[in-house]
Amino acid sequence: MPFARLQLSIIVGAAICASLWVGPAEADPRAQIRGNLPDDLRIQLRQAIGEVDGPPTNRFEARRRARAALESAEALLRSEGYYQPLLEDIVEGEDAPIAIVSIEPGRRFTLAEPTIQWTSPEPQADVIQTARSRLNLEPGAPGRAADVIAAEGRIVASLSEQGYPDAEVQPRRVVVDHAAFVVAPTYRIASGPLVRLDGVQVETAGPTNPAWVAALAPWREGDRYDPEQVAELERRLLETGVYDGVNVSLTPADQAQVDGNRPVVVTLTDRPRRIVEAGATFSTADGSGIEGLWTYYNRFGRADTLRFQARIADIDSRIGADLTLPHWRQPGQLLALSAAVVNEDTDAYIRTAGVFSADIRQRIGKTSWVSYGLGVDAGKYDENRFDPVTQLPLSITRDLAILTGRGSAYLDQSDDPLNPTTGWRATLNVQPTAVTGEDSLLFLRAEAQLTGYIPLRDDARTVAAGRVRLGSIIGGDELTIPSDRLFYSGGGGSVRGYEYQGVAPRLPDNTPRGGLSLFEVSAEVRHDLGRNFGAVAFVDAGAVGFQETPDFSNLRYAVGFGARYNLSFGPIRADIAFPLNRREGDASFQIYVSIGQAF
Repeated sequence: MPFARLQLSIIVGAAICASLWVGPAEADPRAQIRGNLPDDLRIQLRQAIGEVDGPPTNRFEARRRARAALESAEALLRSEGYYQPLLEDIVEGEDAPIAIVSIEPGRRFTLAEPTIQWTSPEPQADVIQTARSRLNLEPGAPGRAADVIAAEGRIVASLSEQGYPDAEVQPRRVVVDHAAFVVAPTYRIASGPLVRLDGVQVETAGPTNPAWVAALAPWREGDRYDPEQVAELERRLLETGVYDGVNVSLTPADQAQVDGNRPVVVTLTDRPRRIVEAGATFSTADGSGIEGLWTYYNRFGRADTLRFQARIADIDSRIGADLTLPHWRQPGQLLALSAAVVNEDTDAYIRTAGVFSADIRQRIGKTSWVSYGLGVDAGKYDENRFDPVTQLPLSITRDLAILTGRGSAYLDQSDDPLNPTTGWRATLNVQPTAVTGEDSLLFLRAEAQLTGYIPLRDDARTVAAGRVRLGSIIGGDELTIPSDRLFYSGGGGSVRGYEYQGVAPRLPDNTPRGGLSLFEVSAEVRHDLGRNFGAVAFVDAGAVGFQETPDFSNLRYAVGFGARYNLSFGPIRADIAFPLNRREGDASFQIYVSIGQAF
């Protein structure tokens, strides 16, 4: 049996310490509960009364436990709207005394129409109407104390959202009418004045341009205060990634401007301006290499990132630089510029080229975006190809210049970027491409992927995840399209169990053969084992075709399982996958280690 190829693509290492789990000792209820009680109320009473270690040793201790249980039960009953309960603490037995609390809850009180009293000056009429609608207290509903208190918080939150951030609550008055069996709350609210916003005051020891920060504010001078707009400015600054800390807050009332408007103070804490990084990777499947990065943050005073990179590796060596300008010309829009000299050395081709790209990405919502741009590649291609006419392998060398239009969209409706448990994601990439040089052609490369996540239990401890990926090249043919633009499949990000580019049909010398279409599908079941550990079982399949439409006749399948260790920012995954229809040269299994779920 051939040696298995071991892929170790470790982004972050983590030391995982295991400890023995010791089960909790059995505990006894503080007191037994007697009485005709609804099931849900009985459960709440048990939780309120609590547990103790072991039974009472004498009648005195049993009496003390019964009285403590009675007090806890009475507090809970009142909070749930039972204001006329009949309670009795009881002790039974001499040698083995038992603490008992007898409970007859009585009639449950209901809510009367709530009242709001406004301290002068009152807010505007529409604000009052909205605040009342947020109470969410229906007359006749159970008179629970938690509901009464929560409604008061909703009033203040409603006022803040409508331009009254200084709103305060004064002591509320709650009348419990024992004759009518109702609870009548009266809220006393001091709304404070309506606040309108002024400009932005920037406090920072770094080079950030205050005018650039002010242009990010999603409000105009004189607009009503809106906490969501203030939070959006904070999000816009945080997403740049160049600050260790961002605080955005409204100035106190005593710092209002002459016209009454109040500015917003932005406090920025810069991360280190320059960071030098070095790393090494080893993989028998994807190659090995060393890399150095030099990153300069906020070079131009507008939260920009300038990065220089040098990498020497078996597959992808390069030297280059990239610059990202967040919120370029408008909030949420990022400009990314990149230039490099690259040398790709794969089984299918060798490419030595200069590359340049410029992309504009516009954020949609909090996690979704659309992007468009241009890419220019110019260089030498040494390719191992297949001639569909002669049915023979062919080695060719070409000097090509490639102009690529780059359009993409990413929609994220999942609940977590690294460890999703519900929702879906969709990605679309479209690249119209023009090639000139020793060959001239036009073609369109399109690729789409959809992933979905379904919790199989209410607590999402078990999650079913699925992925479908489709790709197609329209125009041109397999022999003339540059090798790096063809579709390949296999590896940790596609069909696990096969090496990089290992799924497609191969030339007689075992060289991967790129195709004009792609189909991949994956299914996983992820289960949380507790104490930060998880387990995964999966099946992957994929095929590369030589027509514009996907070819399902040469599907390659793999199955596997894996372990997860959940950190605060996401899981570390370790997967082992086994190809089901191996060919000559395929390893018997592959191992993958990385950060985040496979998809």
